[in-house]
Amino acid sequence: MAGPLPTYVGETFDSDEQLILRRYFTNLDGPVFALVNLPEVVKGALFARYSRSSKSLRRLFLDEFVGELDTTGDETIDATIGLERAEALYDRVFFEYGDDSVAQLGGVHLACEQASNLLTKVLEWGRLMSYLEQSTRYIPYDERLGGRYRYFRDPEVLTSTLGLRYIGDMDQIFDIYSELARDIQDHFRERFPKAEGDSDFVHRQAIRAKAFDATRGILPAASLSNVGIYASGQAYEALLLRMRSLALPEARTYADLMLTELRKVIPSFLKRVDLPDRGVAWSDYLSDNRSAMEAAAYDVLSGDAATGESRASVELVDFDPEGEVKMVAAMLYPYTSLAESTIIERVERMTVDERLDVIRAYVGDRTNRRHKPGRALERTDYRFDVVSDYGAFRDLQRHRMATVEWQELTPRHGYTRPPSIDDAGFAGRFDEAMGLSQSLWEALSEQFPERAAYAVSLAYRVRYIMQFNAREAMHLIELRTSIQGHPSYRAVGQEMHRLIEQQAGHRAVAAMMTFVDHTGGADLERLGAERRAETRRTAVGEA
Repeated sequence: MAGPLPTYVGETFDSDEQLILRRYFTNLDGPVFALVNLPEVVKGALFARYSRSSKSLRRLFLDEFVGELDTTGDETIDATIGLERAEALYDRVFFEYGDDSVAQLGGVHLACEQASNLLTKVLEWGRLMSYLEQSTRYIPYDERLGGRYRYFRDPEVLTSTLGLRYIGDMDQIFDIYSELARDIQDHFRERFPKAEGDSDFVHRQAIRAKAFDATRGILPAASLSNVGIYASGQAYEALLLRMRSLALPEARTYADLMLTELRKVIPSFLKRVDLPDRGVAWSDYLSDNRSAMEAAAYDVLSGDAATGESRASVELVDFDPEGEVKMVAAMLYPYTSLAESTIIERVERMTVDERLDVIRAYVGDRTNRRHKPGRALERTDYRFDVVSDYGAFRDLQRHRMATVEWQELTPRHGYTRPPSIDDAGFAGRFDEAMGLSQSLWEALSEQFPERAAYAVSLAYRVRYIMQFNAREAMHLIELRTSIQGHPSYRAVGQEMHRLIEQQAGHRAVAAMMTFVDHTGGADLERLGAERRAETRRTAVGEA
């Protein structure tokens, strides 16, 4: 079922470190492992730190966490050999009788390391999961693993006639990224000198984040990332069944690695995954449907040429013209004994001002964007067709309440070159990386079509659908248009807000989103956040 094992760069731990790690990690030598025997708050803090560190999770735990914990009571534990648990009850209730709700009651923190940026989108598919991914904004991706650049090396590609070219072109792309990430930091330091009152650390962090934002588009989708996941057994089962149905060998290989580690912690919840008449049949169903739809799409649409976009685009393709009326009715519904149809009739006879009075009362005084109105906003929704660079898509795809479907990652829609690259005079080098990416994709697509996307740089555009209700629109658009956000996804969020207001005519919905930022952006997007972080660190130190 799985593809060949990925080229994983392992770590070396001394004997004392191994004794500590064996208590809390289900293996010490693989890219996938579960965390056990730790307080939930520690696992959560460890994953949070993980997203902004270039270290592996096990190394991060040793360097920054273990010294703060009392581990003396855990000295006899060895998590690497699996956990012995009484499972008779779970077997009877869950497996024999199929009570799926039981599998919602056991959760696992799982780390998936050295996963490509194609695989991370697969791992982050599930709605009922929580995850943190290593950030391209805070980590220099030219840091090497085992002396090599951090990109996925598919074993079958490496042993093919394209193997040497794949390594050579990828190394060249990473060379360009490394040079530009360094050179544009010098450019930004000169253009944005340190303000009076800012520490060297705050200024340096803001400069680095802006430089990594400007150059992340050079990175290919093969670039490696670490992902921390927390989910229930039921959510993991659904994810693994889907992963095992995919054509991408990396996804199937990681599915097997994940299943092995999860069975050390919640084995009863995952018994069905590889049973022929259960999980295997389910995965085959998904795979067969995908193949059938690929054939149907080819038959129906093959005569229509794919058209690229000259710029990032956001199109509102569907909405409910009566959405605001239905939303006001939903706001009133819990506070009366009337049928919803009766309330809708009454709202339709209201004046605009009367409806606005209801909306103002329902929304209240939002002094923080985290103050969210209730579920009445879920009464209407919006469907957007978006073309943006893959880097922006990576960030937007993580919104679990949205319905997101995306097309194949290719160079067909062109790429986005950040204005700061032009301003710094580095357009030629950036374009050189894009040319290498496209040329390698063309070569791979002949022999390895399902793996050709590894070669596509994050600056290339991808087309995707995002559908969500007004409540999720408030969360997504306010968050993704904030001043410290990346310019690529800020532009998408700003255009979504404009279309809700002007095309859909849902001015009341748009007006509720009081924290949407339509400004052009800050000189140093992360400067304000870094200042606030330093203030908090100082306060903690003084305390």
